Amino acid sequence: MYKLILADDEEDVREGLLQLIDWDSLGCQVSDTAENGKEAVELVDKHLPDIVVTDIQMPFMNGLELSEWIRETYPDTKIIILTGYEEFEYAQKAIRLGIDEYLLKPFSAGELAAVLRKVKEQMDEERAARENVQLLTEHYRKNLPVLQSLFLSSLVSRRLPKQEIREKSWHYDLDLEGTGYMISVLRIDDAFLDQSRETRSSLRGSSLSLRETNDTQLQLFAVLNIAKEIVRSIPGDHQVFIHHDEVVLLSIFDSADIELMVGRSLDLLEEIRLSVERYLKLTVTIGAGMAISDIGDVSLSYQEALRALDYRLILGSNKVIWINDVESRQIIPFVFDEVKEKELIRCLKVGSDKELGNLLDSLFGGLLDSRISYQDFQVYLLMMLTAVIKASQDVHVDMDKLFGDGAVFLGMLSKLSHAAEAKAWFAGICMKLKHSIASERQTSYNKLVEEAKEYIQLHFGESDMSINKVCKQLHISTGYFSNIFKKETGMTFVNYLMGVRMESAQQLLRTTDLKAFEIAENVGFTDPNYFSFCFRKKFGISPKEYRGGAGKA
Repeated sequence: MYKLILADDEEDVREGLLQLIDWDSLGCQVSDTAENGKEAVELVDKHLPDIVVTDIQMPFMNGLELSEWIRETYPDTKIIILTGYEEFEYAQKAIRLGIDEYLLKPFSAGELAAVLRKVKEQMDEERAARENVQLLTEHYRKNLPVLQSLFLSSLVSRRLPKQEIREKSWHYDLDLEGTGYMISVLRIDDAFLDQSRETRSSLRGSSLSLRETNDTQLQLFAVLNIAKEIVRSIPGDHQVFIHHDEVVLLSIFDSADIELMVGRSLDLLEEIRLSVERYLKLTVTIGAGMAISDIGDVSLSYQEALRALDYRLILGSNKVIWINDVESRQIIPFVFDEVKEKELIRCLKVGSDKELGNLLDSLFGGLLDSRISYQDFQVYLLMMLTAVIKASQDVHVDMDKLFGDGAVFLGMLSKLSHAAEAKAWFAGICMKLKHSIASERQTSYNKLVEEAKEYIQLHFGESDMSINKVCKQLHISTGYFSNIFKKETGMTFVNYLMGVRMESAQQLLRTTDLKAFEIAENVGFTDPNYFSFCFRKKFGISPKEYRGGAGKA
């Protein structure tokens, strides 16, 4: 159902159209009606209609002026102009403004309905082109396995930001939540590839022969299918996909007992290896990386799985090789890289307390898992502290003023003896800085709005007073100011300015003998009739009635 605003200064025309047209059958709902252009502007701002039907000749602001404002402010809104033959020049301007349809007076309700039907069909087509949900959903469903595989491939190829992992997991319908993760790589053994080549050579010329590349891919997909069938039949979460012509298994643990989870994963890999040999007459060697606690670090486990596969040259193929069995336990390198730095700075500037807390848990959890030396621990802590200082510089927060002497502040690094103590100290710094940034931002907003209010009080009597004029004075953009002003005052700039003008008019009516048109001019109205219209709309009575009823103060 499309929303519609009807603007015409003749009440009988408005009421007649409302009654004579079956709006529901046209797929339209009349949100409101306006008797002049100024009122129409307010209603368009309020209801955000899809269609505006407007007469050309209206008081205070005519239909073309209204249309021009709509085109600048809400360019997607459809506009239908009602015009007479004698207003042909106006109609020409309407064409230049990009008016969607116009209707010549006199017209019947049926003629307007026909025009509305035409506009609706156009809007339906535009909406279908933009939001063909069924087609997009079907296309997405068909391509989802491919998208999942591509995302999982990117996950093992490089470290991805946690936010990106969460978003893409949700979009691709993947549940990657767990207490730990392990990557395994299944590689078809070369001896069987060579044997299959000889078999293909002997079969050339028969209906059973396959092109070599296709045959290799078929073997790969056969291994993939067996692995998928087995992991589907057991408890736990696993993702199986093809990456770089190898089958990759991502094991997701649901228990804090990592040793138990790793043992189960190795048993699963052995079952897959035996099934491939039994049903496909192929052998695979499987390399398994070590378990890690952060989904963002699965690329490290993947690299270890590949390194485990290198031991085929020593141990032989057709085996499950776990990196921990062939190499001494490796230290997980903790890297405070650009991704982590940007995420920390983002949380300090605009994140919630919970987001910042979760990030710090992750950062210090990585420090603990990495088992780094005390010296390296201090270096990484200094790197994180540098990111904090960068954030404070970006928003011009004085760190010395916030935390005291810089030398003493940095000297704390040498006094921190373990990760838990460092985390508590660092978290206190981050939270204090974050709240300081938020406070400074709110103070800035308050100051900006107060300056705007002061300017309005001084200049509301000027007829050209506008949001653009205020923003020019304050040296800010209208979009930024509009959002802040509405958030801080609870009303739009236009409504606030109108309120100030009406309160001043009310005061002048009570305390002076100025005529209504003089008061209108004093409070910024060039048209006395429009002033009377706005005053009646605000207070329910005319300026004359108000003066007569209220008397002078």
